[in-house]
Amino acid sequence: MNFKDIHIGTLINHAVTDSGIEISRICNFFKCTPADVYVMFESKTIDTEILLKWSKLLEYDFFRIYTQHMILYAPPSADNPATNSGLPKFRKNIYTKEIIEFILEQLESGEMTRKQVIERYRIPKTTLYKWISKYKDLVDTGI
Repeated sequence: MNFKDIHIGTLINHAVTDSGIEISRICNFFKCTPADVYVMFESKTIDTEILLKWSKLLEYDFFRIYTQHMILYAPPSADNPATNSGLPKFRKNIYTKEIIEFILEQLESGEMTRKQVIERYRIPKTTLYKWISKYKDLVDTGI
C-alpha cells in the first residue's frame, strides 16, 4: 500500500469487490444511482461524510489510511507545542503492522538509517529497536 499517494475511490472499489456487496445494495444505502457509485470509485478524494458511510457499509476504517499517511509523512513538529485549541489530543500514534513493515523495509533496503527513521518519523529509539528485535528476520543486522 502506497500511503504517500492515496486514491480513495480505487480503495473503496477494491473493498466492494472483496466484500461481494452488490451495486443495488450500495445504491439503496446511499440513495443514489449506479452511475453515482462509479463516479465515487473514480474519485481521488471523497467527502468525509460519504467516506464515513463507506466505512460503515464495508466495515472498514478508511480514515485509518489517512492516519497512516499523517504518521509517515507529516509527523508532529517538536518546535510547535500543543495549544489549548479545544480539539481532542491523541496521546500516541497508532503503529499498525503496515507502518512497522514500511519502516523496517526502509532500514532493510538501506534507504534510511536508524537515526534518520527516528528523526523523520519521530519514533522513539526504544520502540524502533523493539521492532527490529521482534522482526529481526526482516532486517539485516548490519544496518
